[in-house]
Amino acid sequence: MTKRAEKIVNATMELTLRPQQGDRAKVIAAALREVVYQLQYYNFGEGEDMILDARAILDVVDELEAL
Repeated sequence: MTKRAEKIVNATMELTLRPQQGDRAKVIAAALREVVYQLQYYNFGEGEDMILDARAILDVVDELEAL
């Protein structure tokens, strides 16, 4: 398991140990939030904002599916 895949899985651990109603949505949200934290970078030009690379996101999806 790669470090970033491990961090994503760990971000959902608290919600999956004893699932409650509505936790599936929270697990997805926690995983997506961690993906953004791991893969974001900033455009330091006009209209500065966070950028995510679709290829990098798909690479993480592949890493998670390989677990």
